[in-house]
Amino acid sequence: MTGPPMSDKPKKQQQVFTLLVEVGRKDGDGLPDGSTGGALMIYASGVDEAEAVRETVSILKQADLAPLDVSGYGTLDERLAEGHDINDEEKALMQRALDENSVVIAQMTPFFEDAK
Repeated sequence: MTGPPMSDKPKKQQQVFTLLVEVGRKDGDGLPDGSTGGALMIYASGVDEAEAVRETVSILKQADLAPLDVSGYGTLDERLAEGHDINDEEKALMQRALDENSVVIAQMTPFFEDAK
């Protein structure tokens, strides 16, 4: 008996990408009363940035958030090469996202309209 043919293609390595996601308001989103939306700093694993973005958007929608825009800031190595200062806490969150093949929300900042 033989199984299916083995692929000669090497399996792509999971990486962690830093994403900034802007969210709008939606019932049940958990954002503070009076806020107009927010920004989430996220570390998400994926074989490429596109997969990390897709997974992140899917999870945020399941959590009753309304993603509007996603900006990618690259992997840890890419960010270090650009001169970003990344502390040990951030690196630990990135490692957690990699170890758990997950999306980790590192920071959530609500937006409020300026009162005039």
